[in-house]
Amino acid sequence: MKKIKIDITMLSPIEEIKNRLNIVDVIGSYIKLKKTGANFRALCPFHSEKNASFFVSPTRQIWHCFGCAKGGDVFKFIMEIEGVEFGDALRILAQRTGVELKPQSKELKTERNHFYEILELATKFFQTQLEKSQSGKETKEYLLKRGISEKSIGGWRLGYSPSAWSPLTDFLSSQGFKREEIEKAGLAIKTEKNTFYDRFRGRIIFPVFDLNSQVVGFGGRVFKSDSEAKYVNTPNTLLYDKSKVLYGLNEAKVEIRKKDCCILVEGYTDVILSHQAGVKNVVSTSGTALTPYQLSLLKRYSQNLILSFDMDLGGDFATKRGIDLAQIEGFNIKVTILPKEKDPADIISQNQKEWEKIIEKAKPIVDFYFETTFSNHNPKILEGKKEISKILLPVLKRIPNQIEKSYWVSELAKRLEVKEKDVEEELQKMKLEAPIQEVQGSAPAPKTRKELLEERCLSLVFKNQKNIDLIKENQIQYFSPKVREILSAVKEKKNFESLPSEILEFYNILCLKAEVEEIKEDEILPEIDFCLNEIKSIDTKNQLDQISKEIKKAENEKDLKRVDDLTKKFDQIAKNLSS
Repeated sequence: MKKIKIDITMLSPIEEIKNRLNIVDVIGSYIKLKKTGANFRALCPFHSEKNASFFVSPTRQIWHCFGCAKGGDVFKFIMEIEGVEFGDALRILAQRTGVELKPQSKELKTERNHFYEILELATKFFQTQLEKSQSGKETKEYLLKRGISEKSIGGWRLGYSPSAWSPLTDFLSSQGFKREEIEKAGLAIKTEKNTFYDRFRGRIIFPVFDLNSQVVGFGGRVFKSDSEAKYVNTPNTLLYDKSKVLYGLNEAKVEIRKKDCCILVEGYTDVILSHQAGVKNVVSTSGTALTPYQLSLLKRYSQNLILSFDMDLGGDFATKRGIDLAQIEGFNIKVTILPKEKDPADIISQNQKEWEKIIEKAKPIVDFYFETTFSNHNPKILEGKKEISKILLPVLKRIPNQIEKSYWVSELAKRLEVKEKDVEEELQKMKLEAPIQEVQGSAPAPKTRKELLEERCLSLVFKNQKNIDLIKENQIQYFSPKVREILSAVKEKKNFESLPSEILEFYNILCLKAEVEEIKEDEILPEIDFCLNEIKSIDTKNQLDQISKEIKKAENEKDLKRVDDLTKKFDQIAKNLSS
């Protein structure tokens, strides 16, 4: 895309970016959207839900979730989904549209932005070392022998870190970055003597990307040494959190949505070689167990997972815990059966077609657990029955679908040669950990009944603009100020763009709600009448409550005239309530 230079002192980059972007395309690159009439619908990525309450309006270029109440424009979505400030969201979308922010103000140049610059420069340094240094050329030969092509080496931006103490730190310092900043970005380590040395030395470098393909961290695999840890990773920084990153998701997300399935592997080379072989819906947990955040991230794209890593039931507890969480969240999980002592990278480098066959033959997780458990324990003896039930009962407990759960309870009872009711009783005794928490934020403050009625009334009115006449002038007084402003604007046919931004946003949400809500035509008028009567009643009672407090205060102050005036006012409003 050709870049267009825009002087932000003359033209707003915000409006330029909005003009170039379609909010549906942007949000659709993060979550799976389904067309519903004129709008698009999805499961909300910001809170756990089973029924889709997240809507995107291409007409209004807004999004809103009627479950958690989050919403806004395309910038607000990027801020929420990426967990960034406005300046970073502006930069992300500017890169996407080809709009160049020049010059960049201090307000837009955030600390995160600064770190991105450091990591981008470090990535280029590592790439240059791989191509031009003697040790780098040897490393590249090793990668090529592993089956990684020249194209993949360049596409995944693989590099090499020299084995000397501080070449990267020295280089970045020469480019104007402070050593303390380099350390904070996760690239250097500070000694007790306040000197700095490179975190990555003598290693193959795998840059780790965010969903916008920006480098946020690195994984370094040891090369030509057995005395050091095999992998060194960037520590948690402002940009990088290992528990929240899935390696390759930036490249795989479109294919995951297209195939409605995500294949999870363990290593960087597993991902690269699988993509190179044409199986591109593959990401890596990079050596960590599945975390709640990663599962919530994956749920945006698909609820079908194929696990292709060590699934030894006697192995890592954390790995099993991640799978348990995925089960609780309702993921459909399958497991590949790999040849002994081989990982996906080994299989792909020897025979790409074999990898495709292994994926096709992946077993459902419960089938896998049953098959593995019964092959390792004798169901004919009491001790074997106890061990089998100890492993399999928690698996069955986590199955969300009751019909599927009943089937496996029956199957377990049959294979153990025990009564089904005994298996069910043991299942009832079991307690499981809490399900996954929401990705971001907390539940909004509950709305008052009046607020809910106002929103309901206006969303029904906006289903047909002629319905606005159903709200009479003397009824507008009972609504809240922001609703009164909207009603006046509609009745007077004002230009809504001239309204305050918060009022305009609220109006757009109400219109979106009107578009997506399903209600029979003959139910609309009675519902509007009901809402109007209830709103009047609530507002009047609130007024009476307030006057009662004022009467009590006047009585305490012995202001008899004020008590008399307030009492008359109270009686008049009470009379209106009953009329």
